[in-house]
Amino acid sequence: MFSPTIILTIAGSDCSGGAGIQADIKTISALKGYAASVVTAVTAQNTMGVQAVYPVPADIVRAQTESVMDDLQPAAVKIGMVHNAEIVHAIAECMQKYRPGFIVYDPVMVSTSGRRLMTEDTVRVIQEELFPLCSLITPNLSEASLLLSHSITDVEEMKRAAYLLASRYHCAVLVKGGHLSGDEMCDVLYDNGNISLFGQQKVESHNLHGTGCTLSSAIATFVANHYGLEEAVRRAKAYISKAIVHGKDHRIGHGNGPLCHFFSDD
Repeated sequence: MFSPTIILTIAGSDCSGGAGIQADIKTISALKGYAASVVTAVTAQNTMGVQAVYPVPADIVRAQTESVMDDLQPAAVKIGMVHNAEIVHAIAECMQKYRPGFIVYDPVMVSTSGRRLMTEDTVRVIQEELFPLCSLITPNLSEASLLLSHSITDVEEMKRAAYLLASRYHCAVLVKGGHLSGDEMCDVLYDNGNISLFGQQKVESHNLHGTGCTLSSAIATFVANHYGLEEAVRRAKAYISKAIVHGKDHRIGHGNGPLCHFFSDD
């Protein structure tokens, strides 16, 4: 019998379908994985912004995770939005209990506009309890700056940041440079003493909602299919670039629209 590769996403729900659990499930499915999901929050949001957030009680987050882990035994776990310290505790305890082979955490700590999305206590618990359990964390420039308490604005600073975060939390780190100034973007991966750069031209598009969710889910899916981390990131970057290109002319909503997760290369 055929057993598809199972990836679990633990994240918030985006009712408009562009980010969060919905983007994760689309990404995993597009890359031929089987997506299981644990909802950490129900949000009211659309392409214009977030209108409301209702965190799921921590004991329900724990119960969902245990249900999936006990039965499906996913090869990789992607973690996204965690709204408060109680949810972080529940997820960390489950990860310690089940020890999945690969855990990637996309730390959604700062909004695109620069607004902090977590209390200082929640950030502290994430740093103390969740980061050390991760195989990979994927902060963007704002989030890496928050974690290191200083601004990061260029590739050399990104290299230093990736090294410092990896040394502090004993995991691989991918610092995402999508908001670097200029026409070029570059992501920096630090993994076990090695630095890899993933540079490319920026694609002009107003449809970039859910890029972080999509990238981390794609990495999890490729790692679950036995690619090494550097190659998994490379393939995930190629996938998300195509998703941006294929979605840049779509009109979904009146603001920052989603990527096109399902496309043909023909």
